[in-house]
Amino acid sequence: MRQNIKKIVVAYSGGLDTSVIITWLKEEYGCEVIAFTADIGQGEELEPLRKKAISTGASKIYIDDLREEFVKDFVFPMLRANAVYEGRYLLGTSIARPLIAKRQIEIAQREVADAVCHGATGKGNDQVRFELTYFALMPKVKIIAPWREWSMKGREELIAYAEKHKIPITATKSKPYSTDRNLLHISYEGGILEDPWMESTKDMYTMAVPVEKAPDKPEYVEVEYVEGNPVAINSRAMSPAELLAEANRIAGSHGIGRVDLVENRYVGMKSRGVYETPGGTLLHAAHRAVESITMDREVMHLRDSLIPRYAELVYYGYWFSPERIVLQATVDESQKNVTGTARLKLYKGNCDTVGRKSPISLYNQELVTFEAETVYNQKDAEGFIRLNALRLRIRNISSSG
Repeated sequence: MRQNIKKIVVAYSGGLDTSVIITWLKEEYGCEVIAFTADIGQGEELEPLRKKAISTGASKIYIDDLREEFVKDFVFPMLRANAVYEGRYLLGTSIARPLIAKRQIEIAQREVADAVCHGATGKGNDQVRFELTYFALMPKVKIIAPWREWSMKGREELIAYAEKHKIPITATKSKPYSTDRNLLHISYEGGILEDPWMESTKDMYTMAVPVEKAPDKPEYVEVEYVEGNPVAINSRAMSPAELLAEANRIAGSHGIGRVDLVENRYVGMKSRGVYETPGGTLLHAAHRAVESITMDREVMHLRDSLIPRYAELVYYGYWFSPERIVLQATVDESQKNVTGTARLKLYKGNCDTVGRKSPISLYNQELVTFEAETVYNQKDAEGFIRLNALRLRIRNISSSG
């Protein structure tokens, strides 16, 4: 039995890994275990986890509703940055981890616990995301990562352990893939998805309907933004969490936001996953549309150059790093004039921008019209082009010299 640990706070989802972890911690460490569950929009009833956690050895459990904080302070700042990892992943799991870890540390400090525990494997990104946050917020905390300690090697062994200890679980040997859901997305990994050639099955649809079952008639939706944040859908103002839930409902009904990708994990290996991010996909497109008529060109290009770095910081787990905070300040400065409304057409998995307007628009129809106008002297373009071509002409003259 391991010594020197008196109280542990474990991040508890009630899934396979964490269902086993509480019993395992009691056996191995022989100390008090407190469970913590974050409600970030899993779409399921969390109260039954209270009985389950206590019955498997926890002394108490915190079940905290963090949905509004999740969207307002984590999802929306990331959406303001248009963060997309490797061109496709909207970072649904990545952005949830720093909030869960932050609250876990707050509970550990309240309970005077000397250790925290998570159920992330030693192969994945989540262990990094959790632990970087732990160390950033509580530098001397002790961390227990069972997947790096116990003798069990895979999910089948965990299922066997759960059966032996009569721990109720939903995973089975025939359906062993792992899912993670919150208000922004749901992910599917493992099981048949470990073969990147295998197509996902029909039971892997939760937030977005299959395109084949989407309505045969398009739907138009309007999203209103103020300083880079969505505040209303179809003229109905909502709180951040309510707005994202409504975006999920609308976009998901049209089969929008589903991707099947192979990504590069921070630890070095490639991983295949299926993701559904319907509301996030809609809000990303709407945000881009409003930006297109309100952001200065050079400010937009500068911000866009920062997107890959920002997305990496979120994906790798550096939410509380000084560099992410500096990048966020830059992003937020760029968003001060991003106020307006985008109109999108949703149809059979497609989310197309068909209109955009703003009270502070930089779009000047008189300037861009192909019809007669008096505000732009086309002859000025000749000097503009000749000056910009000067270095190109000099290079060619010098080389032919």
